[in-house]
Amino acid sequence: MKEARPKQRYILHDSHLYKLLQKANFCKNTKQINGCLKIGREGRGARGSKAEDKEWMPVTKLGRLVKDMKIKSLEEIYLFSLPIKESEIIDFFLGASLKDEVLKIMPVQKQTRAGQRTRFKAFVAIGDYNGHVGLGVKCSKEVATAIRGAIILAKLSIVPVRRGYWGNKIGKPHTVPCKVTGRCGSVLVRLIPAPRGTGIVSAPVPKKLLMMAGIDDCYTSARGCTATLGNFAKATFDAISKTYSYLTPDLWKETVFTKSPYQEFTDHLVKTHTRVSVQRTQAPAVATT
Repeated sequence: MKEARPKQRYILHDSHLYKLLQKANFCKNTKQINGCLKIGREGRGARGSKAEDKEWMPVTKLGRLVKDMKIKSLEEIYLFSLPIKESEIIDFFLGASLKDEVLKIMPVQKQTRAGQRTRFKAFVAIGDYNGHVGLGVKCSKEVATAIRGAIILAKLSIVPVRRGYWGNKIGKPHTVPCKVTGRCGSVLVRLIPAPRGTGIVSAPVPKKLLMMAGIDDCYTSARGCTATLGNFAKATFDAISKTYSYLTPDLWKETVFTKSPYQEFTDHLVKTHTRVSVQRTQAPAVATT
């Protein structure tokens, strides 16, 4: 009897992995992938299979209101701090203008009884270069699955970015409105307003996030272990998301209270509500000795 061949594994360098992902059409905007990755050949996929564009069936109240055109913009959602649980909501408003980029793919390992279990961790930044940016992190056995999951999580984490001026308020806002600081682990990132024409003075990772957020001019200061790309990106994203947390004097206006979309369109939600039955499969019982 012939012995079963073990599953083959290959070590692919950056350029090879980039070509592989481009050929599979998983991330069109990928420019840089760091590290030497190990990829397993688990089986052949279906040839010639095309991704079917299925109609979006919202499963949350917010999704139903968005699809029925009751909510006209993302700003209405952010105004009432409504949690976004479906990535299709972001696609509905920003689908055409969104650009994603893989910041890094790194192998992570877990020690088990059977040996080391290797998975791949993907960091993906997404933004429309006009005031919206998101960051997603996903770990999976397959590189493509990790990238897809990170893109979905990045869409769900998209935040609005407040932009301002360095000096005179001439033209469009071009920099951060004030000094903001973000932190993750030991990494501390500080964003400082800069005059028009300065550009983004920073390392490559914060520069990419700031560009996606639509900030043209900015000084940055970073400290800590910035070689840890994940913490560096998260600290920058934390600083960008804090631009709307400062109540500056130009926002000292009398608050006009309005109803939230859930209260305003209660009757519409009741009329369009349909029950969806979900079949749960019970896991087989495991015999214990």
